[in-house]
Amino acid sequence: MKNITILEAGLILRIVLAITMLSATADRFGLWGPPGSNGVVWGNWDNFVAYTQTLNSFANKATAEVLGGIATSLEILFSLLLLFGFKTRIAALGTTFLMLVFAFAMAISVSVKAPFDYSVLTSAAAALLLANIGKTYFAVDNRI
Repeated sequence: MKNITILEAGLILRIVLAITMLSATADRFGLWGPPGSNGVVWGNWDNFVAYTQTLNSFANKATAEVLGGIATSLEILFSLLLLFGFKTRIAALGTTFLMLVFAFAMAISVSVKAPFDYSVLTSAAAALLLANIGKTYFAVDNRI
């Protein structure tokens, strides 16, 4: 049996992290189905903003909209950078930071158990590992 190389592992990490974040953002826009559907967490933007408000108890609805918009924009940006392997280290470090912010907010506002239940810390650790791998297969970074 052939061992997986660091280049292959990095490619897998890039793709899995990107898909994980894109799946979460798709849920916020109802792309996985309406609220209450099997496997759907939010199902629409309003439910996501309400959850953002839960995580940021200091925030009113307008502030939660802005915070949710910033988080969503960063998740989409980092996901696309990771998918294409462009500025991978920066995108992976940004993903690490974003996941740690989510984990901290969840632990404070929901429960210490919540970041573990949603594997937020696992994603942060995977992104940090990716940031330190360097080159991966099929990456724009390899061409420039």
